[in-house]
Amino acid sequence: MVEEIEDEPLHVERVAALDIGKGMLEVCIRVPSERNRRRRAQEVRTFGTTKSQIIELADWLRCWGVTKVVMESTGDYWKAPFFRLEAEGFDCDLLDAKQVKALPGRPKTDRCDAVWLAKVAEKGMGVGACFVPPEEIRKLRTLTRYRRHLIEERSREKQRAEKLLEDAQVKLSVVVSDLHGVSARDMMEALISGERDPKALAELARGRLRSKIKLLEEALDGADTFTEHHAFVLRMMLDHVDSLTAQTDRLTAQIEELIAPFDRQATQLDGIPGVGRIAAQDLLAEIGIDMSVFPTAGHLVSWCKFCPQVKSSAGKRKGRNARGRGNRYVAGALGEITVSAGRTHTRVGARYRRIARRRGKGKAQVATGNTILSIAYTLLSDPTLEYEELGVDYYDTRMHHRRQVGSHIRGLQRLGYRVTLEPIEGEVA
Repeated sequence: MVEEIEDEPLHVERVAALDIGKGMLEVCIRVPSERNRRRRAQEVRTFGTTKSQIIELADWLRCWGVTKVVMESTGDYWKAPFFRLEAEGFDCDLLDAKQVKALPGRPKTDRCDAVWLAKVAEKGMGVGACFVPPEEIRKLRTLTRYRRHLIEERSREKQRAEKLLEDAQVKLSVVVSDLHGVSARDMMEALISGERDPKALAELARGRLRSKIKLLEEALDGADTFTEHHAFVLRMMLDHVDSLTAQTDRLTAQIEELIAPFDRQATQLDGIPGVGRIAAQDLLAEIGIDMSVFPTAGHLVSWCKFCPQVKSSAGKRKGRNARGRGNRYVAGALGEITVSAGRTHTRVGARYRRIARRRGKGKAQVATGNTILSIAYTLLSDPTLEYEELGVDYYDTRMHHRRQVGSHIRGLQRLGYRVTLEPIEGEVA
């Protein structure tokens, strides 16, 4: 027997969906029908992406009483309509394109995509909105991201300078740890000025590098093959490095002004091992200061893609348990933080080293990044909290006694020793 049932209530009664292109927007609105309240009415129109056309779109949406607007995260093209409509007072949601992709068998056009997106939004089909930070964090993010691009470009230019010296058979980088430190920079400037005597070049060394004078003379013995065209190109490279450094310093000064209202949060993150002032600024610009947008620390870690997932079928693992592609700026900052933390005598450093020994540095970076994000979530959730160091022996003291003994025995056996245990009288075996 056929049973009549009522449809579930709509998640949103009046909704607009935008299919976004570089120059055009396909907009579909879905509202209750005026003739039959059980049915839906829809209309699709095309608008441009300039300011005046988006304001015209906003006026059209107001005429229909629409307050909810959804769109897909398509490159950077979503930003202009999202930010403008948000400023006009609309409740905007940015949806993950992978979750609302076209279904098989459905025509794939911009118009159909807009209609489908509207249906997804009005029925609330379990598609969550992407995280879009507030305006003050977006301003900070613009500067921190550009600073990272400049630093990356400066690193590439420094590598090009090293390759140029190798081409000229000048092996300075073999002896000097920092090719762009004070001493090495003086030597390169002397090479550009025409100095070719390895002894005279080596005498430019300063501080502890003077203990390597003989090694420097040997490394600079090929300076006679450093020609004028090498000097011309190296001069341009060093000037470019200096220019990028000056721009980076200007950006950092501007970032310090913008982050002043969030100085408390930056100080909290700065207390985490491996997190310096710049890394704290980068993290705040990407994840914001309001942790209520992430229900738990696990949600933040998942959003940053620092939680590898195991995929399996019929009892067999598929793939390499990859963590997926997340925010590359967060990943870049956490990569630097975890490597720095791994050199510290702290709980975080101990975690990095424990995992790196067993599973490699790549997995250690992801696992330690997961820990740092969880700590950052806890700190930012309560401005009164301060990071408290738990000690380098945090994991050792929490490991079961027998597990510690077994671990040490296996380590000695790998080194080729046969171990015999004899408990000390009065101690637990």
